[in-house]
Amino acid sequence: MTKDNTYTNPSRTVDERVNSLLSLMTIQEKLGQMIQLDGTHGDLSRAIFELHAGSLLHIQNERAQEAHDLAAQTRLGIPLLLADDCIHGHGFMRGATVFPTQLSMACSWNERLIEEVGRITATEASCTGLHWTFSPVLDVARDLRWGRIGETFGEDLLLASIFGAALIRGYQGNGLSDMTSMLATAKHFAGYCETQGGRDASEADLSRRKLRSWFFPPFERAVQAGCMAFMTGYQAIDGVPSTACDWLLKSVLRDEWGFRGVLVTDWDNVGRMHWEQQICATMKDAAELAVKSGNDIMMSTPSFFDGALAAIDDGSLLESQIDEVVARILALKFKMGLFENPRRPDTTRQRQVIGCDGHRQTNLELARSAIVLLQNDGTLPLSLTALSSIAVVGPNADDPDAQLGDWAGASGQVAWLMDGHPRGSITTVLDGMRQYESESLKIQYAKGANIVDVDRDRYGYFNAGALVVGSTGIAADDDAMRVDAVAAANRCDVTVAVVGDHFALAGENCSTATLELQGGQIQLLEALVQTRKPLIVVLINTKPCVLPKCIYDAAAIIEAFNPGMEGGRAIAETIFGDNLPQGRLPISIPYHVGQQPIYYYQVRGQHGDRYADMTQRPHFPFGFGLSYTTFVYSDLRLKSSFLKRDDVFECTVAVENTGALPGTETVQLYIRDDITSATWAEKELKAFEKVHLMPGEKRDVVLKSPVSAFSIVNAAGERVVEAGKFTVMIGNHSASEVHLKTTFSVYSLE
Repeated sequence: MTKDNTYTNPSRTVDERVNSLLSLMTIQEKLGQMIQLDGTHGDLSRAIFELHAGSLLHIQNERAQEAHDLAAQTRLGIPLLLADDCIHGHGFMRGATVFPTQLSMACSWNERLIEEVGRITATEASCTGLHWTFSPVLDVARDLRWGRIGETFGEDLLLASIFGAALIRGYQGNGLSDMTSMLATAKHFAGYCETQGGRDASEADLSRRKLRSWFFPPFERAVQAGCMAFMTGYQAIDGVPSTACDWLLKSVLRDEWGFRGVLVTDWDNVGRMHWEQQICATMKDAAELAVKSGNDIMMSTPSFFDGALAAIDDGSLLESQIDEVVARILALKFKMGLFENPRRPDTTRQRQVIGCDGHRQTNLELARSAIVLLQNDGTLPLSLTALSSIAVVGPNADDPDAQLGDWAGASGQVAWLMDGHPRGSITTVLDGMRQYESESLKIQYAKGANIVDVDRDRYGYFNAGALVVGSTGIAADDDAMRVDAVAAANRCDVTVAVVGDHFALAGENCSTATLELQGGQIQLLEALVQTRKPLIVVLINTKPCVLPKCIYDAAAIIEAFNPGMEGGRAIAETIFGDNLPQGRLPISIPYHVGQQPIYYYQVRGQHGDRYADMTQRPHFPFGFGLSYTTFVYSDLRLKSSFLKRDDVFECTVAVENTGALPGTETVQLYIRDDITSATWAEKELKAFEKVHLMPGEKRDVVLKSPVSAFSIVNAAGERVVEAGKFTVMIGNHSASEVHLKTTFSVYSLE
């Protein structure tokens, strides 16, 4: 019989090439294409020749070269898909550009810069041999105890949708055949962020209506943006693991939304159905369920291979069902052009682009625009001529790893970067402040406190973001360290205290019961307040922290979250007024962990509007952020007060800079459907515009949104725009008392 080599001919259609290759493959080779294995350790020969693995993760450079060499020697020469968690830059390549985390970059409210993050990340990662990034994270932040809050774009659906689509465009560039593109992954589909008690990967108490209301929109937008990979979550919903939910993966994702890419499980989700969630008695049952539910690639479950073979042998799975899955995987590889060019690591291109000046400049621009000024009594910006000394204290003032956050360098997910990125590639807050040091202005430093107390050499530091067993965990208050910091503060005119959390207390497998500052930080801040020197508090944290009452009256508070490699410079520039703060919160910051949930779009209907013992209002609301100037809103006008469902809503508001400095304001449009057929949110963000104004300048700002976006999910689970009256709210954050308001109506032609 003549061998069909059509699949090797790039002039043939993708379908022709897929059918040709499928006809030549054994069932073992087909099942291998459905497996993604960890390429960090072990024998790659076994992975490729015995398990026929079609995809590897945590692999790059020399190890990737070896894998490509082996794949080229296989019977059919099917190329590999190589993947890694390039979440906010290629964080696992030494010296690559590490951007602010998603939560931090969302503070910029800047779609253009976030798309550029994706483009730069793909440019740098693709030349190390990677084809695929497991990003963006489109979970919305609902319970701040959850360890992965910092990986999200915050609590709002619109921001997650816009910024997620921007990252996808950046990653995928001019198309998947582009040498500098990477396959984007929308994750974790869906509702992973709503687990009970904020505990990572536990059961999520979600109805299908609730999923459609608050969790689906960013993922549907990802499909519309051309995202070609989705990842399931760890959690179960109503007793069904997301990896086993054919309604979620088939009926919604593929049939309703028209997704045509590949669906990958999260780490060992298939195995977990057997050994952890225990809904499958054997791996044969788990493999069968995973395939029938709609999954394509099984991440880090090598036992899927034998389990699926057993299911095929006893007739539980049909080879035609396997063919349907493998056809999607092969089609993706053909569309990416990997059969002609597997995109091996390119060391020449690495020297040109990884951590280059242009990429660092974009990183700095993003860090600058993402700094959020939460509080200021007029102390900021500091005057270089009015001060002779500044004390910089706090555990995160000179901690480069804390500044980068999770999924980067020393965060622990890969073994080859346990010592972190090169110190010279990162500007800490202390570094940034010292750039302003002169003969007339001296910077003094004292750490003041520790957050965690871990022996790296003895315990290997971290295990998937969590403190390893045997570590001492949270650091104790250290009197000597605190005394040194207070002494420095007493010697200086102003104190900059850089506090927050540590990535050992956040991330996958690592949720927290509290949001309070840990270690000796509260004691340090209390002591600094007693010096009566102006206190500027800088927060470098993976997620919102509850602030101690002692700093409620601090001179200034700056929120930076994890601001990336250039964050320290951006913070110092902001403190001295060389960068004018323009960041806005993409997430609400509570007074107390017990206020959960604190997100702004609360559903209407409860007795009262406060707890018996404290307010329900956040300390700092969604959308909030101060400038070094002031803005006044006036003259709200609607283009039309009567609209149809297929119209575009448009309004105009005058914004004036009434202060003495230039500034950038983020004008926010919130909409409320006044009467709904089912309970719904009190308000939702529907549009925003950033406007830069000089002192005394006044400008009209136009905000638009399709009326179709003013929808609810009714009791039948249908997303609809209901006729009736709507309230427009315009302001600079989500708290209702700051809004200009008017109304309009949507009418029905039925």
